[in-house]
Amino acid sequence: MNEKINNLVPETEDINDIIAVRHEKLAKLKEQGNDPFTIVRFDKNADAKDIFANYTEYEGKGVKIAGRIMSRRIMGKASFCHIQDGTAQIQLYFRIDALQEKYEDFKKLDIGDIIGVSGEVFTTHKGEISIKALDYILLAKSLLPLPEKYHGLKDTDLRYRQRYLDLIMNPDVKDTFIKRSKIITSIRKFLDEKGFIEVDTPILNTILGGANARPFITHHNTLDINMYLRIAPELYLKRLIVGGFLKVYEMGRLFRNEGMDIKHNPEFTTIELYQAYADYNDMMDITEEMFKYCAQEVLGTTELSYQGVPVSLGNKWPRVTMSDLIKEHTGIDFYADSMDEIRAKAAKIGVEISAKESWGKAMYAIFDQKIEEKLVQPVFVIDYPVEVSPLAKRKTEDPRLVERFEFFINAREMGNAFSELNDPLDQKARFEEQVKARAAGDDEAQMMDEDYVTALEYGLPPTGGLGIGIDRMVMLFTDSYSIRDVLLFPTMKPKA
Repeated sequence: MNEKINNLVPETEDINDIIAVRHEKLAKLKEQGNDPFTIVRFDKNADAKDIFANYTEYEGKGVKIAGRIMSRRIMGKASFCHIQDGTAQIQLYFRIDALQEKYEDFKKLDIGDIIGVSGEVFTTHKGEISIKALDYILLAKSLLPLPEKYHGLKDTDLRYRQRYLDLIMNPDVKDTFIKRSKIITSIRKFLDEKGFIEVDTPILNTILGGANARPFITHHNTLDINMYLRIAPELYLKRLIVGGFLKVYEMGRLFRNEGMDIKHNPEFTTIELYQAYADYNDMMDITEEMFKYCAQEVLGTTELSYQGVPVSLGNKWPRVTMSDLIKEHTGIDFYADSMDEIRAKAAKIGVEISAKESWGKAMYAIFDQKIEEKLVQPVFVIDYPVEVSPLAKRKTEDPRLVERFEFFINAREMGNAFSELNDPLDQKARFEEQVKARAAGDDEAQMMDEDYVTALEYGLPPTGGLGIGIDRMVMLFTDSYSIRDVLLFPTMKPKA
């Protein structure tokens, strides 16, 4: 098959014919004793990105480089191709007088084949940094043709299902995941420098707790018991504070058997950290400092743009109560209006509050439905109703509220934090309320964790706790529209 210079698979050719030809080429190579899949390694000593960055050091010198063929321009006694080596694309120059009989074999290679090349670095007459091939070896045969070069791989479903193909055809995708790795590294560096210790807690749990969410259920054959993939590591981490650790954190996967959309995936990455003798104000300080630190480390700036909207992380992040935000945006005053007035005003803005709903549940419903969408620039929303915060410490001045915050950027909740509840009697009572809710049909309510209550009875010092969604942080830093764009292998429904 003669491939065109623009690498489009000719429309007249059937894909099965193309695949058949490639299999025939592989079979012939094997017959000749040149099976590429028997080669175990290639001693490369350079990469394209480094050659471009340090050309004067490489000019005229020999290099060994390897990568995937992404384009070819076949001529008579000289030909060109571009390979992608994982760092960048670089042009290779092949001449019959340098390669002799191997030149004809080169012409039989296909787009997508992986080759190793020995050659000299030079610049073409057109000024393109290239490598003159003095020898080459086929390292892996591509049996399937790559998508069209100019149209690229645009089908999002195919991109997510075959991420390897997405990475080949869309180099910017790799940049997203390189940044993701750097973000995680910078978070660890930030916390390690502050004296936090990274720990591991169980992913398989016998009791559902640490958050209100529907779990994934599995079965432990040896113990013959059902277990849950963790929805949060919180209760284990706070046990460590009871045991004498002062600062701990865990970064890892959580699993929640819930809906999927641009902000949610059933398995996702978070970090949770806990600090003894601290409160939610300390957690706000850490959160703001961490985001600014990571942005500077990874992006070199705290001024971001997300989907065309400027976002400034560099300014001081405001701290506003939930009730004040509701009053500001709707006029509903939870400290002056009666419940009848609250319900009537809520109905006018499209939020239905039933007669049985509590003061706190009404507050959260209005915030969730009408206020969150307005929070574009970074803001800490503080002082949540106790009904939706079963693990947070009550506010002394108003026990209907707790010392809790969530912070929002681009109308998305990015993290959640408490002054942790350390009263074992209050905690047990709240667990009992959760158990009642679960018995009444709320499959997201938590279970009674007697051992955690026992741990609190030994004494949990005043503690601040914080959880941050790493995937949403990566979305913000990489300007990614969907959570699937920042997960290498997002959850997908299997094809029939």
